[in-house]
Amino acid sequence: MARHLFGTDGIRGTANQEPMTAEIAMRVGEASGYLFGRGTHRHRAVIGKDTRLSGYMIEPALTAGFIAAGMDVILIGPMPTPAVAMLTRSLRADLGVMISASHNPYHDNGIKLFGADGYKLSDEAERQIERHVEAPESAFRAAPAKLGKAQRLADAQGRYIEFAKSTFPRHLRLEGLKIVIDCANGAAYRVAPTVLWELGAEVVPIGVTPDGTNINERCGSTHPEALQAQVMAHGADLGIALDGDADRVVIVDEHGAVVNGDQILALVASYWKAANTLRGGGVAGTVMSNLGLERYLDGLGLALHRTAVGDRYVVEHMRRHGLNLGGEQSGHIILSDFATTGDGLIAALQCLAVFVVGQRPVSAMSQAFEPVPQTLRNVRLNGAARVALAHEGVRAAIARGEGRLAERGRLLVRPSGTEPVVRVMAEGDDETLIGEVVEDIVGALGRATA
Repeated sequence: MARHLFGTDGIRGTANQEPMTAEIAMRVGEASGYLFGRGTHRHRAVIGKDTRLSGYMIEPALTAGFIAAGMDVILIGPMPTPAVAMLTRSLRADLGVMISASHNPYHDNGIKLFGADGYKLSDEAERQIERHVEAPESAFRAAPAKLGKAQRLADAQGRYIEFAKSTFPRHLRLEGLKIVIDCANGAAYRVAPTVLWELGAEVVPIGVTPDGTNINERCGSTHPEALQAQVMAHGADLGIALDGDADRVVIVDEHGAVVNGDQILALVASYWKAANTLRGGGVAGTVMSNLGLERYLDGLGLALHRTAVGDRYVVEHMRRHGLNLGGEQSGHIILSDFATTGDGLIAALQCLAVFVVGQRPVSAMSQAFEPVPQTLRNVRLNGAARVALAHEGVRAAIARGEGRLAERGRLLVRPSGTEPVVRVMAEGDDETLIGEVVEDIVGALGRATA
């Protein structure tokens, strides 16, 4: 059966429209509660969320589903996605659930599921949940005496704060650093500024007044302009921008220049290699990782392992190949010595450790390589993305682009797993050429869907 609920990062869609309705959320809770509630012990699920208004609808629906399947629920409220993964393991839960649409605007929401080991569920596990969601409604309901219960975990924030602090080298402190932290009016709005302050930094928090509809709105890692302005206005040493669920990060140096995920990978990789703590002889990236990063790592004697887009696929590759560093250009950074999924705050702390040890301005350390010119266009479509990509004119334009780039660059055309768009990316040393290739394909996509 082809999956239709799950994309590259769980279930996602417009709130109160399928698949992000209370009814489907309850069915997902029932189905996953049944599937992961095997054995004789008392089963439990941890549910966290970001600050979207629709979280008030999805959270109780999921809770009802789990309870109906006989699974207890531990509610932790607004918390980063990686905190849900961490607490799922810490609390010996069978499942972890994060209610979030990550970097998307407030009117979207999503459901991300984690197994007992804190890792995102496999494709096969998601397919099983989908099959069970489509089964008769009464199939997974527990007997009245076997219903689950729900409770709130009062010290959830404190647990994650202490965990995050423990990943920062014990012999280092952040005294003397002024840091602007943009929490995107999202899940980390309380915990992230606290961690930085308790480690000694002077903290200027922004994006910490969520109202249910302002998450990611002109703030956070996808809109760093607000952070850039505040870094300059406060004369800060650097800025840190998280997204709505705090599983991705970008950094801004003292001049306001953005340091993306590729540069963060290069920074941490070189530091860890010198410290002999980098494992596996390389770094996991994705097909979107800049060619400049690949060349830089090659100069260090390290390999760049490219995976499909999605931090879940990066993590799976890291586990198979014994790597402890990986991530995406967008700022999903996975540090498997500490976390099972992308953690924007912990990634920022590893960068801060490099800056503290280096004792130089952030701008002097954070641009490890010169990026190869890269052009990315997101084409929003009226119809199905895969149908458009199969159109003869689109296929011909892609073939032309591949022929023109040949050995001089890379071309990637793929449907998004989280939005109704096709992403067209080309990179190479000839910026004019890659621009022409991208525009040709974008034009063909437009004609195919007109």
